[in-house]
Amino acid sequence: MTTKMTVKDLIEKLQEFAPDAEVHIAYSYGDHWRTQVAPAVTEAEETQVEWSEYHRMDRIVDDEDYDDERIRPVVVIR
Repeated sequence: MTTKMTVKDLIEKLQEFAPDAEVHIAYSYGDHWRTQVAPAVTEAEETQVEWSEYHRMDRIVDDEDYDDERIRPVVVIR
């Protein structure tokens, strides 16, 4: 199982790189060729997530007034 990265871990990792280097996020585009795409990061924000069995990963909770112990705050980069 992969350990989840914390903000502290991310800060430590980013310090290994040039401060003026661009930041991108890589993911599979889902096409026939299994292309890896890497859009640029344009923002970072705190938001709420909960585990989704359907997606088998966390999903962003849209309703800010929703109160449940399954919901937790995370930092999302986009």
